[in-house]
Amino acid sequence: MLATRIRQKDGIFYFVSFKARDVLNRVRFTSRFYFEGETIEAEADTEDPIAKFIGSVERNDKAFQRLLSRRKVRDIVNFYESAETQPAIPGSILLFSEDVLKFRPLGHYESVGDLEDPKSGFLIIDGQHRLAGLRFYSARNPSLLDQIEVPCVIFDGKTGDFAAEMFVIINSTQTRINRSHLVDLLDRISRYDDKTRLAAVLVRKLYEETSSPLQYKINRLGGRSRQEKWILQAELFNEVKKLVDQHEKLFMKEFRGKPERPFELIADYLKAVRSVMDKIWGANDRYKFTSSVTLKAIIRVFGDFLEREDLIEKWRENPSPRIFERLVSRWADLKDEFRNEGFYERFPAKGQIERVRVIEQRLLREVPAH
Repeated sequence: MLATRIRQKDGIFYFVSFKARDVLNRVRFTSRFYFEGETIEAEADTEDPIAKFIGSVERNDKAFQRLLSRRKVRDIVNFYESAETQPAIPGSILLFSEDVLKFRPLGHYESVGDLEDPKSGFLIIDGQHRLAGLRFYSARNPSLLDQIEVPCVIFDGKTGDFAAEMFVIINSTQTRINRSHLVDLLDRISRYDDKTRLAAVLVRKLYEETSSPLQYKINRLGGRSRQEKWILQAELFNEVKKLVDQHEKLFMKEFRGKPERPFELIADYLKAVRSVMDKIWGANDRYKFTSSVTLKAIIRVFGDFLEREDLIEKWRENPSPRIFERLVSRWADLKDEFRNEGFYERFPAKGQIERVRVIEQRLLREVPAH
């Protein structure tokens, strides 16, 4: 394929103009997999061809793309069909291949030449919805397919994390992608500091690990899951990141920035809370103890516990939830205060930020002093 080679600092990428048919034959559509078999939008209506296509898209935990939206694909198809004089795809599609693609200059043109195709097709960094729309537009209007050329920028020879990093940079505003999806990728992005990456790993382990009391209860899809969730991933990440920042010595020096021991510590604390509050743990239809506002307060209480060096030393010597159970045992008497009925009157506040602080202080009043 004819390409223009572009150099910027130490990097090289390529600009290619594809016929619509050719680019669709060269790309792979993917979306990120969320482990427990989320019911996704694509499977809701099997009579909808766009839904069928989205449901068939490859999903795996190494992918970085968000789930395709039926509404957005349909809107793009409508735009293609109504766009007569203006360009259908005026902006470049960003593509990626882990293969190092051979480039052979043509004659005396050093920057123009023939670029080989990747062995396994291109991943789409940016433009997946536009290409999905083009796919359905072409199915309806096959005679017009050769009249559309698609500008593409191609990156090659990097690892998969390079493509994920490009995706995060491009989609780093809330208007483009929900923050919970971005948090899911932070530990793969080199531009973030070690504390941020550690916090992202800890949140992921709290979601994935069978030993976590929050397993599968964290909403990584940013509001699109149909299964019961207690807290948005972005909200939990904010609280865990505060823990790491405020206790940098513990997390980054004593634990050496590794996630295994910090996860065990947090999980043991949450197990202790679950054990003490077992009668209302997860009963969100009647209580608000495992709602997001209370869970954030619970994490902040844990931050107060981390100030007790003797407590952490005892846990190091004998890791167990029992160390924390003794501290939170009196919380069981607060069960009725977390009933849904009258909850906001019992914990009055001007907003959720203040209410988290009010709940934190209420919980701390039932914790014995050193």
